Amino acid sequence: MKPERPSPKAMQNNQLRIIAGQWRGRKLGFPDVDGLRPTGDRIRETLFNWLAPEIQGSRCLDLFAGSGALGIEALSRGAEISVLVERDAKAAAQLKANLDSLKAEQGRVVNADVLGLLQRGNTDAPYHIIFIDPPFQLKLWQAVIEALEAGNWLADNATIYIESGRDDEYQPPINWQLHRDKHAGAVSYRLFYREQS
Repeated sequence: MKPERPSPKAMQNNQLRIIAGQWRGRKLGFPDVDGLRPTGDRIRETLFNWLAPEIQGSRCLDLFAGSGALGIEALSRGAEISVLVERDAKAAAQLKANLDSLKAEQGRVVNADVLGLLQRGNTDAPYHIIFIDPPFQLKLWQAVIEALEAGNWLADNATIYIESGRDDEYQPPINWQLHRDKHAGAVSYRLFYREQS
């Protein structure tokens, strides 16, 4: 049975392809939402090559999930759980629909403001891999980093991915060691390893 054809508009713009893992090649739609900018295929491929040794069985937290490009890719590649946090109700509803279509029971969508959620603190087990990719114009990197550290969100040896504009600045804590650092056009992407303090 052939899959349903997406609308021409969706085919042009709002589609995301899962690169590898159990859902490799699956295409997922996402809505037009201001500031929603999925991580490109090449960056995602590089990032998940970096994460390959630690993705299996990890607990992932995808902040500013948007299209779900990072959190769903992590699930496809063997993450134990992926929590996708998205403030926009339309984008959050589409994330839920995409997880349902994949039968991804280990994925969970939280429709909430990221900073508000982080500042309330975490009562679940801490997370091994955290994706931080906010809309660049909001300049939220520093506030998010500080809230993560203060709220019991991070496992002792957590891995933190940060995507930003090339000229954007933030100051990671002293116990976050830069592991990888690359640029693609106007985008910088970095992977940090958190050392036990």
